[in-house]
Amino acid sequence: MSVVGIDLGFQSCYVAVARAGGIETVANEYSDRSTPSCISFGPKNRSIGAAAKSQVISNAKNTLQGFKRFHGRAYTDPFVQAEKPGLAYDVVELPTGSAGIKVMYLEEERNFTMEQVTGMLLTKLKETAESALKKPMVDCVVAVPCFFTDAERRSVMDATQIAGLNCLRLINETTAVALAYGIYKQDLPAPEEKPRIVVFVDMGHSAYQVSVCAFNKGKLKVLATAFDPFVGGRKFDEVLVNYFCEEFGKKYKLDIKSKIRPVLRLAQECEKLKKLMSANASELPLNIECFMNDIDVSGSMNRGHFEEMCESLLARVEPPLRSVLEQAKLKKEDVCAVEIVGGATRIPAVKERIMRFFGKEVSTTLNADEAVARGCALQCAILSPAFKVREFSITDLVPYPISLKWNSPAEEGLSDCEVFPKNHAAPFSKVLTFYRKEPFSLDAYYSAPKELPYPDPSLGQFHVQKVVPQADGSSSKVKVKVRVNVHGIFSVSSASLVEVHKTEDSEEPMETDQAAKEEEKMQVDQEDTKAEENQQSQAENKPSSEEMETSQASPKEKKNDQPPQAKKPKVKTSTIDLPIEHYPPWQIGRDSLNLFIENEGKMIMQDKLEKERNDAKNAVEEYVYEMRDKLSGVYEKFVNEDERNSFILKLEDTENWLYEDGEDQPKQVYIDRITDLKNLGQPIQTRFLEFEERPKCFEELGKQIQLYLKVINAFKNKEEAYDHLDPAEMEKVEKSTNDAMEWMNNKMNLQMKQNLTVDPVVKTKDIQAKTKELTSVCHPIVSKPKPKVEPPKEEQAGGEQNGPVDSNVNGTGAQGAEQSADTASSDAEKKLPEMDIE
Repeated sequence: MSVVGIDLGFQSCYVAVARAGGIETVANEYSDRSTPSCISFGPKNRSIGAAAKSQVISNAKNTLQGFKRFHGRAYTDPFVQAEKPGLAYDVVELPTGSAGIKVMYLEEERNFTMEQVTGMLLTKLKETAESALKKPMVDCVVAVPCFFTDAERRSVMDATQIAGLNCLRLINETTAVALAYGIYKQDLPAPEEKPRIVVFVDMGHSAYQVSVCAFNKGKLKVLATAFDPFVGGRKFDEVLVNYFCEEFGKKYKLDIKSKIRPVLRLAQECEKLKKLMSANASELPLNIECFMNDIDVSGSMNRGHFEEMCESLLARVEPPLRSVLEQAKLKKEDVCAVEIVGGATRIPAVKERIMRFFGKEVSTTLNADEAVARGCALQCAILSPAFKVREFSITDLVPYPISLKWNSPAEEGLSDCEVFPKNHAAPFSKVLTFYRKEPFSLDAYYSAPKELPYPDPSLGQFHVQKVVPQADGSSSKVKVKVRVNVHGIFSVSSASLVEVHKTEDSEEPMETDQAAKEEEKMQVDQEDTKAEENQQSQAENKPSSEEMETSQASPKEKKNDQPPQAKKPKVKTSTIDLPIEHYPPWQIGRDSLNLFIENEGKMIMQDKLEKERNDAKNAVEEYVYEMRDKLSGVYEKFVNEDERNSFILKLEDTENWLYEDGEDQPKQVYIDRITDLKNLGQPIQTRFLEFEERPKCFEELGKQIQLYLKVINAFKNKEEAYDHLDPAEMEKVEKSTNDAMEWMNNKMNLQMKQNLTVDPVVKTKDIQAKTKELTSVCHPIVSKPKPKVEPPKEEQAGGEQNGPVDSNVNGTGAQGAEQSADTASSDAEKKLPEMDIE
């Protein structure tokens, strides 16, 4: 089973995999561990990653980047409208009202949803992981910013399904970083001791996130998070772009912002300049050739001036740091370490502000770029049964308070209740009790809309269906379970109708209600996640159990709270599961999702076919250049003049065709072309290879012949080593050896007379076959072992008394061994393992 973590970044993505040796960040086909979050559409196929980034300027209208922040957003969203003018591609309104992207693909206009676009990027990352793991990838953990709302998280989950991935968990980026930091620490406090407090600061290309975490041995708890979703490396780039646009406008009289391509080129150069300034405080140049209207432009910038221009951005570094400590009720002195990750934390001024706020050196023990992906892979390994990982529990939190509102029959209006306050532990479930006679709806929403980086606070509407009154016409008791799952997504996970069956006709006593309430509390206390168990045991959750009992009862039911007058009846209760319909703001329907999955499959196939077509075309071009070079080089001796001239002419015709009519042909046309060329080139190639390999094969055959000739001579001379061999069989060896020698001499003489420009008389495979034939006949005969002769017992005894034993003791064992017969020496070896016989 594959274990993969994906950091789905705004500018670039990282993929980490778990192997037996630990976590490894894998490289793509360009040997780069970073894959740009870019997708480019062409007339024949899509390019994704580094191949797409190279088309940012040349194919600007159809190359997408920076689309991560449009997930789950409506087209009318102020953020989308603010981003639109700076984008080279078109953002359009889809029929659902959400933001989509319009591009030219396969020479026709196509609209794609954000889920489809991210699904394409995930498909590429999936390929990268599979090529590293050498096996299919399904399970993964994907990181998202901690400030992502419910709609954005659902959107990313849909994207993972389109890419054919099973996302085990959407993990917050700062939580993934904390896991990568804490799991390897051997010196964490014991569970009963005071936890170690660590602050994680992550400033990436588009956003700024801070979290404060408490670590104990085998345990991580996120205490609070704070963020500024609109400060990141790109805002610093924009400062430089605006500065140089103004400077070049005055200096060269250019209206740069009137065209998108010069702006994109300038943005690329400004990003490089920003990175250089992080390492170098001196004045640095910026030069761009043929920038606009064939004008070369140049300017310069130094770190001091840059920091002055970015003062308003740098002022936004401290507020989230202050906020996170206030939320967690901590002082600066309580913080043990401050870990920084993310590309923009490399800006010296940003680092300096963080250090100044905490009054201590920041720590850079984690890889600033890869820490998130590594944390995701660790989380995936923890969730996967394929790997054994040391016990490490993670308690995340709810970043925004979540409330429910509903129509209350008792109060004749809307009632609401905050079910999950800000920074409540997650994943977590709670059970609410309602008294109803008919189906009802619950509206879920974020109750602090000012904190949201998102205009719509709604989480959707949940319809609890098939609610019916009790047999006596009174309201039924409905238990509703609300949950924030491991992905940070809120849902009404289940609803059940509690039916009460009385065995005697009497008024229902209060004890029944109390029993039901106790049952509810048990239900909550027995939730399945470790985080929930840990949280339940802490005092801060005591009020939440009261909230779970929040229910609306009719006046009739309130009478039941009076002390019971009648004797206690026997009561049986049963529960019936109720169906729930969910209407989230931007949820993709199941049919649409299946269609997107099918379309992604078609696009993958189209990309594959185009790659194969290009490979076939490149193979023709490569063969033309290779053969033309070798015909006047290594193949020169193996081809006659007429053959060479006609072949070179054919190669030149093919080359001309490639750059004219053959520029865009089906794959089969290229295959046919290369087959025609190989029909002419293969015989020449074969002659050359035969010429190279033939001497080695003849040499090998010659060695075997010489070996068997030596054995035959030794046998004829009655040498002791071969006197046990059968004469009839040795005649067979002699005949085979002489035949092989005659065959070899004959073929060598014929080949020496043969011209190199014609096919050889004998091929290497024939020589190898002859060698094999000779060996198969002779080897079993000549390698036959000597039969063992058992010596008589008397000799054995005599050998023991006055054989080499004494002489071995006296230091003359070698002489004794030489003088004794074969049988005696072998017997001495058996009897005396301590003897040294050479």
